[in-house]
Amino acid sequence: MRTASSRTAWSSGKGYTVTRPRILVVGAGFAGVGCVRRLERKLSPDEADVTLVSPTSYQLYLPLLPQVASGVLTPQSIAVSLRRSKKYRTRILPGGAIGVDLKSKVCVVRSLTDKLVNESYDYIVLAPGSVTRTFDIPGLTEHAFGMKTLAEAAYVRDHVIAQLDLADASDDPAERAARLQFVVVGGGYAGTETAACLQKLTHAALHRYPNLDPKLIKWHLIDIAPKLMPELGDKLGRSAQEVLRRRGIDVSLGVSIEKAGREEVTFTDGRVVPTHTLIWTAGVVASPLIATMGAETVRGRLAVDAEMTLPGHDGVFALGDAAAVPDRAKDEAGAVCPPTAQHAMRQGTAVADNVIAALRGRPLRPYVHKDLGLVVDLGGKDAVSKPLGIELRGLPAQAVARGYHWSALRTNVAKTRVATNWLLNALAGDDFVRTGFQSRTPARLKDFEYTNTYLTPEQVRARAEGPENPGGSPA
Repeated sequence: MRTASSRTAWSSGKGYTVTRPRILVVGAGFAGVGCVRRLERKLSPDEADVTLVSPTSYQLYLPLLPQVASGVLTPQSIAVSLRRSKKYRTRILPGGAIGVDLKSKVCVVRSLTDKLVNESYDYIVLAPGSVTRTFDIPGLTEHAFGMKTLAEAAYVRDHVIAQLDLADASDDPAERAARLQFVVVGGGYAGTETAACLQKLTHAALHRYPNLDPKLIKWHLIDIAPKLMPELGDKLGRSAQEVLRRRGIDVSLGVSIEKAGREEVTFTDGRVVPTHTLIWTAGVVASPLIATMGAETVRGRLAVDAEMTLPGHDGVFALGDAAAVPDRAKDEAGAVCPPTAQHAMRQGTAVADNVIAALRGRPLRPYVHKDLGLVVDLGGKDAVSKPLGIELRGLPAQAVARGYHWSALRTNVAKTRVATNWLLNALAGDDFVRTGFQSRTPARLKDFEYTNTYLTPEQVRARAEGPENPGGSPA
């Protein structure tokens, strides 16, 4: 007798046969990988087939990207391979999900070779993450760098060191001054840590460039908000701001950029800063994949219930940065979980349990997690942290910040690499080597996240209802 969790499929010459349900997980971030690993541990091999859609072959530990950009960590240390163990049975589909038809239960995937594949599913877990939020600012996407991907962090590091090299070799005072000014937009965690860590890099490099005047190296951190990292509270936010200003970083609040050029940036307060380096970290928005579904959203994130299911659509789960998951740990009405790593990791395991419950006909459980606090690593001995509501500064905060990041890394290999990198950097410092990453190919915000590859809802529907094999064959 066929179980509730199985389905039928037509096999040529054999008639209808019972096959295993197909679970499709979109995204290999904290949420997606956490879900897949839980499914592998909890499901027997004959209960379901699990497929993971990801354009990369690794899970990226995103909070440590600023330390990759500053050279404290190597890129490999925070990129955890999805294929480390033979015991994992998940099928990995290399490509990006660019559209989902909820009615036909089809996900359209663009493979690494640009082929379009219709991937059918019985249950789908949507964890595509987020992309950099941009605005209609002239020149922004053409001239700004992002800090959202591993490639961007590696590229930014090369670029910043290149500015020191070019300034050192230049006889033009104006060019030298422009190359030694750096602008970071975004006073959240990513922007603050990026400015702090890269400023440490350029300051440490000065003894390698005796011809450079230290007074010419200027870092600007600007944000349209009135406070730096308001989630930390007024006291810790001010403490972080004092650390940055003590290092010589110019912090401007209530300010953004009006336009960006190849060699200068104009602020909204009228200042024009000659620079070749504009780093944009002013927030994120849900993946454009969400807009292809035509489902209800909350500020661009899928509107899901506390069980992380999409109301009105059987077998659809969403979590992480792409979903507005109700925050049951807060009393305020309409509160949703913030897009942080600690929520994404826990939501991943919780949604896996709910998928299994749905497969087995059991009740689903709501997601509840009380925030453990926030950590901000400002490089060196500087940090501010708020674990469990306790405000810390300096070395104690640094110990908590690095301890949290180290413990959150998924594998022992990653933990060993990160710990070793921290130790080597503390003892030997940086070597200021440029790798030549895309040295002859300018790359900016528009070149890294491929946000122009997604389909419209109409295009998704046409593909889902077309003659392609619904089992997942290329177009």
